[in-house]
Amino acid sequence: MNAPAPAPRRDLYPQIEPFASEMLRVSPRHMIYIEQCGAPNGRPVIALHGGPGGGMSPEMRRFFDPKRFRTVLIDQRGCGRSTPHAELEENTTWDLVADIERVRERLGIEKWLVFGGSWGSTLSLAYAAKHPERCAALLLRGVFLLTRHEIQWFYQQGASNVFPDAFERYLAPIPEAERGDMLAAYHRRLTAPDRDVRLEAARAWARWEGETISIVGPSGLPTRFNDDRFVEAFARIECHYFTNRGFFETDGWLLEQAPRLRRWMPLRIVHGRYDMCTPLSSAWALKRAWPEADLEIIPDAGHSSLEPGIVDALVRGADALYDAAAW
Repeated sequence: MNAPAPAPRRDLYPQIEPFASEMLRVSPRHMIYIEQCGAPNGRPVIALHGGPGGGMSPEMRRFFDPKRFRTVLIDQRGCGRSTPHAELEENTTWDLVADIERVRERLGIEKWLVFGGSWGSTLSLAYAAKHPERCAALLLRGVFLLTRHEIQWFYQQGASNVFPDAFERYLAPIPEAERGDMLAAYHRRLTAPDRDVRLEAARAWARWEGETISIVGPSGLPTRFNDDRFVEAFARIECHYFTNRGFFETDGWLLEQAPRLRRWMPLRIVHGRYDMCTPLSSAWALKRAWPEADLEIIPDAGHSSLEPGIVDALVRGADALYDAAAW
């Protein structure tokens, strides 16, 4: 007998526009942009973008059934439509966690599905650690625990062995004498008073991630990685967070929370086998610490949320959690 044909991969839902949007003041310095789309009375989900400093994209609205989910998106402090742009003051993980709670309270939401990829997965886990009673479930892609090992792998040595051509372009703005600590070298430039110096560094920092985000490599560079406004916030805020080790108490703090969190909510993880930005070992470690978690490894994908296998798994995952979450 012939084996049954595999089910066709799911695609993103059709493009959709927000039914509501607003600016919310979260501190004397910062205002953040919030939007809602889908079903106003649907089950709520908050979608947390990557970076940090990446800002939301229209595609993030499309992972959730617009007839069943009420999808909330925010531009985190300093990026996207939030103001002031590329601001580092009052911009920490715990500021962002507090912002998420402010948004939940403002919108009158009791519990929500928390969705995040890359840095969005970091922030999702940090939020869950502080407010587990508000999380119906976690849906994570490209798990990033923001450990020293992960930072070294991507910004110093590791991914450089797979993408030496792209890595050479990342090295270019940094004199050879400073290359022993690329994170510190970039931090000096990204916080320099001269905007030209900041932009030169921001372009190279962002391009390195953009050229390694997809399994196809540099040819898959997303167009926004050529936009100076985007790269300025993206590079400055990322480097600020990574220099400060995510503002966590210990290296590996997020993983230490897993044994407690696993009793509160279901977790689904989607991770590309060939993810160079956030290696699969992080998702594997989280799965080992959270045995009930559903980990789906995509055999033909890297880090990008828009690779077909990743899209398929995330859309199916959201649909499954509509019923399985701890609402």
